[in-house]
Amino acid sequence: MLAVPVYNMQGVQTGELPVDPAVLGGRVRPQLIKQAVVAFLDHRRQDSARTKRRSDVAGSTRKLYRQKGTGNARAGMIRTPVRRGGGRAFGKRVPRAVAAFPKKMRRLARNSAVLARIQANDVIIIDGLRCTEPKTKVVASMFSTLGIHNGCVLALHEHDDCVYRSGRNIARTELRLVDELNAYEVMLRPKLLFTRPAFERLTGQPSARRDAGEHK
Repeated sequence: MLAVPVYNMQGVQTGELPVDPAVLGGRVRPQLIKQAVVAFLDHRRQDSARTKRRSDVAGSTRKLYRQKGTGNARAGMIRTPVRRGGGRAFGKRVPRAVAAFPKKMRRLARNSAVLARIQANDVIIIDGLRCTEPKTKVVASMFSTLGIHNGCVLALHEHDDCVYRSGRNIARTELRLVDELNAYEVMLRPKLLFTRPAFERLTGQPSARRDAGEHK
């Protein structure tokens, strides 16, 4: 059984939350995490590159001059890649084939990444995170008291416009809904923060399931 420290907004540890590794896949799968990161970055590419090949360039297919007798080097049509203004020999085209990454694999990779961060003592749970007004100073002060100076990922259980606007301008900081987390974002920053309801939802704690039932 693992334990994740729980802090309040003032940086004081108020307890620990036990976590069974079985709910996060039981063990860390480095190869699956790498596959998820590569797939995420691959899907994020814009895929808008398009260059003209020989068949796309305007120009005749006629041979420029006869093969022998002119004293010039042999030449074919004007659209050849070796001539100025010709098409590219191996021009890029879209759409590009992208490897599929099923939902169950994405979820297992995310859980495996979270388990790896817990084992490395890089996960912190924030209990009672709230902002009365959007002020960057509030969230920045909380990070400072927690000893977070090189960036983090903060996972929320639901969208909070006040918290989001308070933390969005802090350098190297990402705010995400826990349901939208992926393995790449989990491994992106030195620290991973969860609100308590977000962590309970991720690990399937009874309180999180009860809250979800009440919202329905």
